[in-house]
Amino acid sequence: MSRTVHVAVPASTSNLGAGFDCVGVAVDRWLSVSATLEDSPRDFSIVRKGTLTALTIAAADDRLIAGFHAACRRARRDLPDGVSFAATSTIPIGRGLGSSASATLAGALAANALLDLGLNDRAIALLCAEVEGHPDNVVPSLYGGARLALVDGDGALLVAPLQVHESLALVFAIPDFAVETSHARSVLPPSLPHATASRAAALGAALVQGLATGDEKLVAAALADVLHVPFRQRLIPGFDAVTRAARRAGAFGATLSGSGSTIVAVATVENASAVAAQMVAAWRSANVAAESLVNPANVRGAAVDAGTPAEQAHQHSSTILTS
Repeated sequence: MSRTVHVAVPASTSNLGAGFDCVGVAVDRWLSVSATLEDSPRDFSIVRKGTLTALTIAAADDRLIAGFHAACRRARRDLPDGVSFAATSTIPIGRGLGSSASATLAGALAANALLDLGLNDRAIALLCAEVEGHPDNVVPSLYGGARLALVDGDGALLVAPLQVHESLALVFAIPDFAVETSHARSVLPPSLPHATASRAAALGAALVQGLATGDEKLVAAALADVLHVPFRQRLIPGFDAVTRAARRAGAFGATLSGSGSTIVAVATVENASAVAAQMVAAWRSANVAAESLVNPANVRGAAVDAGTPAEQAHQHSSTILTS
């Protein structure tokens, strides 16, 4: 008899300006996956719905299956003869909201539950970070909330919760165009002056303290990143106009969500709706359609076997088989 597990994984935003590759926050958009261990040999397959219908890659190249394979390797277990996945998502693809990390994590969690691999959360986080290349999206999607994540010199994953003051809200303006993460990585310089690195360290400290205390000046300073945003913002038509609109509407500042194309602002809860409206209006003035999201204060992390995932999109679906 076939066996099925259900996994739900939130989106994430990373960096938040100065927290480059180490700070992330869970975001209230979701990937829901049902994974079924088939009782007769067959290929791995994926039925995609929601935002996932934008993907044209084969199942063999999907991060969902990459995460499943990575978990099996970590547990030193052979792959099963076949698993079918039904996946639906409200996470925009290629918008800087961790869609790739969510898929990798969902695949690893599905393998762990479906095959009783016995991997703990730390092992799951580390193997997914290895697949993704960095932990800042995987960790908040797994644990929820705001998180600091880094790999130490011995290869161990260090995870710490970050406090976000109750007066603050994250406001996302999500445009209708994507930015490939690999391209966004390629525009970064191989090295930076020592003075820039010194300022980056100071801004990273300002980000952690500013988020914890709600200090406007610290948060504003921290969002003016020096490590990646100056090089990536030219990939985002309308970046200057949207960030200016956020500040005019009362936000402390705005920056790229991940590597873009989404722009995230930090504002007070009271100003969040106005900031969202003005950011979307600025995109519209640049002839870019966009939607907004005011993120809840503390989005929960991934859940396994939490019941059949609710259908989040009913329009189109596609079935993809490995070759």
